[in-house]
Amino acid sequence: MRLRLCVAALLSLAFLGVVSCGKRGAGDEIPIGEYGSLTGTTATFGQSTDNAIKMAFDEINGAGGVLGRKLKLYVEDDQSKPEEAATAATKLVNQNHVVALLGEVASSRSLAAAPIAQAAQIPMISPSSTNPRVTQVGDYIFRVCLIDPFQGAVMAKFAADTLKLKKVAILVDVRNDYSVGLQTFFRQHFRELGGEIVAEQSYSEGDSDFHAQLTQIKAANPEGIYVPGYYTEVGTIARQARELGLTVPLMGGDGWDSPKLWEIGGEALNGCYLSNHYSTDDPSPVVQKFVTEYKKRHNQLPDALAALGYDAAKILADAITRAGSTDGAKVRDALAATKDFQGVTGTITINKDRNAVKPAVILKVENGKFTLVETIKPESIKL
Repeated sequence: MRLRLCVAALLSLAFLGVVSCGKRGAGDEIPIGEYGSLTGTTATFGQSTDNAIKMAFDEINGAGGVLGRKLKLYVEDDQSKPEEAATAATKLVNQNHVVALLGEVASSRSLAAAPIAQAAQIPMISPSSTNPRVTQVGDYIFRVCLIDPFQGAVMAKFAADTLKLKKVAILVDVRNDYSVGLQTFFRQHFRELGGEIVAEQSYSEGDSDFHAQLTQIKAANPEGIYVPGYYTEVGTIARQARELGLTVPLMGGDGWDSPKLWEIGGEALNGCYLSNHYSTDDPSPVVQKFVTEYKKRHNQLPDALAALGYDAAKILADAITRAGSTDGAKVRDALAATKDFQGVTGTITINKDRNAVKPAVILKVENGKFTLVETIKPESIKL
């Protein structure tokens, strides 16, 4: 009898689990999952993204929610580690029964979590993972940011056409898919534009001494150095480069975009450039409204990670509205059909590869501020 009761209890629990999964998103609220680097090496990225997602959700819920229901956000900290990103995504999908995922910032962490979302047929939107492989995981994986081929090509075009550089060195973080991807496409396009890569050196995330690599680079006499890493190392690289007498401009990507960059690098960063997703100088009413509201809430200017987190949340809500359902396949189809969405980071269209098509901006670092230099449209870049 005891055995029969145990078996019956187990079968009941299994049945309830199936029913629970079958009713994913069927309650009074719509559960959405977010996983990000709230702590760890790139914590400012995760915190900015989280701040903006919550701001977007507050606005959406304040306007009546989606499909007559409020959005409920479940947040998991992945500590800036790929293995924790996979754990966080698994928990959000299996325990919180979310209908969609927002995350991650870093490509390596999105690549760790994306297979979980794909297997569960839960739409996932990365706000800012730029490595092309992220959306190649499957048809439930999307992004609202630029991709590495475009961003790398944008900086190559700027270096060759605007800065008139002929000889450039590269210093790449070999532990990050993001950094490796950017340097690959920068190198390819800079050479196509007639430029020469005179030196290539590498480091690993977490390193703090770059003197050996920079000494090798200095010996090659470059006119600029492409450093497509994260702010955590770039600020130190800039300081050590100036200490060694390297006065040429450093160039990088959106991984530089953090208030911490200037705290680490200071005046050594003046005259350096980065490609990015938007500028707070943009006079667009959509941008200025976002900047004003974010400053009210957090007493600081929103970086690009915040803008992308906000756009990801808004695009997801728009897709659920257009789908008229929280069903994974229907939301996926609505996301794939996104066209001319007026976001903070530009007018966004999702292409057949589930990537965002929109302009990029070049920003110059000047006394702790990012100043808009140039806007480069997708049609001006041949990929």
